[in-house]
Amino acid sequence: MFVDRVVVRVSAGTGGSGQVSFRREKFVPMGGPDGGDGGKGGDVIVRADRNLATLLDYTYRDAWAAERGEHGQGSNKTGRSGDDVVLPVPPGTVIREHDSGEFIGEVLSHGEELVVARGGRGGKGNAFFATSTHQSPREWQPGEEGQERVLDLELKLIADVGLVGQPNAGKSTLLSVISAARPKIGDYPFTTLSPNLGVVPMSDHRSFVVADIPGIIEGASEGKGLGLQFLRHIERTRLLAFLIPIDAMDWQAELDQLRHEITTHSTELAAKPWCVVFTKMDLMGELYVPPVEAPGAFAMFAVSAPGRMGLEPMLSAWWSRLLELRRETGDA
Repeated sequence: MFVDRVVVRVSAGTGGSGQVSFRREKFVPMGGPDGGDGGKGGDVIVRADRNLATLLDYTYRDAWAAERGEHGQGSNKTGRSGDDVVLPVPPGTVIREHDSGEFIGEVLSHGEELVVARGGRGGKGNAFFATSTHQSPREWQPGEEGQERVLDLELKLIADVGLVGQPNAGKSTLLSVISAARPKIGDYPFTTLSPNLGVVPMSDHRSFVVADIPGIIEGASEGKGLGLQFLRHIERTRLLAFLIPIDAMDWQAELDQLRHEITTHSTELAAKPWCVVFTKMDLMGELYVPPVEAPGAFAMFAVSAPGRMGLEPMLSAWWSRLLELRRETGDA
């Protein structure tokens, strides 16, 4: 099951209280105060883990609490700090406040961490308050409360190329041929019900990641079909490939409709580099690029995934464009 949005309740640990204590030892007539400080409460930390692909685990348990700090002790002993709680999530997870929607942060690479709830500070013991004029203090501080928050965790898949098309445009078939991914493939609409990622191998140990999302129908940006639910998964892609099946009723209208839905959903997404890929060319028996108007597209391709025709030029062009984008952002 692909789960990409959950609500969790997190509670950081409360700090331990300071101790009131006086040194009592034989032959030490005026030992003075020796009450130690309380320990710090544990934090709640979100950590990116590349071994995870969904947020499914958080549908079984939605409340997490870190350990509180221990109280201070005599002999100037500081209480032990509470253990942190680490929530592993897939890379690409965005964290927001549930009620306000305020953006807290995101974790994008394996091992990256974000503290989402901070543990309370430990209180001071009476030894802290001792001065030359106040040599027997009985003051102490309670530990501070740890943060309690209700968070939205939202997964946005990270990929280099996003495949965009209507249902049955051939996205899953193309992904299964150019990568080792095995998405569900059928001859009926909405075969793909959740996003799929595939790593495309190239020569010389080069590779890039392609994302296939459920088909986008007219009105997807307004919530129709499955498109709006998964459009956010191509927001992180570097470039978009609009797939138009050669047996479509109107190639131009289908391309215009897809571009319109993307633009309506996000102007930033629409501004990403894009190309047009005509699929199912095995129905024609030859590679043929229909005459459509695609101003702004960096290229147009004609491919047959089952026949493995036209794939190499398309993949090479994708790789070249990705290299340019990586150099521009300093990721190359």
